[in-house]
Amino acid sequence: MELSSVKDAFDRVSKKQKLSSSKTQEMFDQIRQEIEGVLDKMQSANNTDQVLDYKTVLDELKASLLKIAPLGQMESTQKELNVALSKYGKHLEKYFSPDISKAYRNIDFDIHTLNQIIANHFYRQGLFDVGDHFLSAVGEPESAAVMKSPFLDMYQILQAMQNQNLEPALNWAATNSDKLAQSGSDIVLKLHSMQFIKILQNGGSRDEALHYARTHISPFATSHIADVQKLMTCLLWPGKLEKSPYHALLSPSNWDRLAEELKRQFCNLLGQSYNSPLSVTVAAGIQVLPALLKFMNVMAGKKQEWQSMNQLPVPIEMDKEFQFHSIFVCPVSKEQATEENPPMLMSCGHVLCKQSILKMSKNSTKVFKCPYCPFDIDAAQCKQLYL
Repeated sequence: MELSSVKDAFDRVSKKQKLSSSKTQEMFDQIRQEIEGVLDKMQSANNTDQVLDYKTVLDELKASLLKIAPLGQMESTQKELNVALSKYGKHLEKYFSPDISKAYRNIDFDIHTLNQIIANHFYRQGLFDVGDHFLSAVGEPESAAVMKSPFLDMYQILQAMQNQNLEPALNWAATNSDKLAQSGSDIVLKLHSMQFIKILQNGGSRDEALHYARTHISPFATSHIADVQKLMTCLLWPGKLEKSPYHALLSPSNWDRLAEELKRQFCNLLGQSYNSPLSVTVAAGIQVLPALLKFMNVMAGKKQEWQSMNQLPVPIEMDKEFQFHSIFVCPVSKEQATEENPPMLMSCGHVLCKQSILKMSKNSTKVFKCPYCPFDIDAAQCKQLYL
């Protein structure tokens, strides 16, 4: 969604508002100064028994205030602000149509799968009561125990980490150390490093911390030498690490990052993504909704055609965070690869779709030249690539 223009419009309104506020405050300061000047003049006359024509003084004050013209100034600045606000409102209406139902397609859903996705979202957010109530309301209470069990374990670990208790997390890491190593995760080292820092800072002796490091951290010396060296240097400041060059290791944000990393790795071992499928779907939908609404405005008179389309006739750009699968378009047939028509790697290193290769090779009965280079290609030697 093109939010840059919306932001620019907002910045213009904000600038007008600040200018209006500044001018109004400047006007009030002028009025205050005029009134204070007259009051000082009257007070001075009273203190010196000086005869003062109060009517003349007040007339002069009135003339000064009329010259400042406060009402005119306020009307002028407010008018400019109102014009900017009016344009901003129209700008918002342009990009945020209230009728998002235009982009809805009446298609069949697998209700059971959809219920599972919604319940899974609640459980992975730690909203266990909400998840239970939802499954009960849709008539699938038997799914609750199986779906929420692993997330109950995860949130028990996370709750302990909020209290700076790493024992449940360390037990989980020890149980799953092989799987974590296979996935390339270094969370086991991070957990032991945090426990090592706790020992040093919370009254533990240098010998106790060193024993813990030899037992749990030394296995990582080869693969994470720089991190281990930093931890060993911390032994010089037991109980006063905040005065050391490594005081950043005590930052509370380290606990937050470690908790997020544990949550990510926990979901990974469960075979699930870090973000719930529901939240990803909603976020992706929000991003493409303006383009779909714009397309629907063009297709307004062809509702039936929109309902029967298998593929949008216009490209919908999405950020990289929503690009989970690669897409290959055959340079010969100009068609997108599918499971039935997969991309094939030729011996020369170029790639075409399977149907294009079969067509050019007369169903694998003859060699053909690659359309990009002079190599002769044998269809039997082509290898399928996987999206």
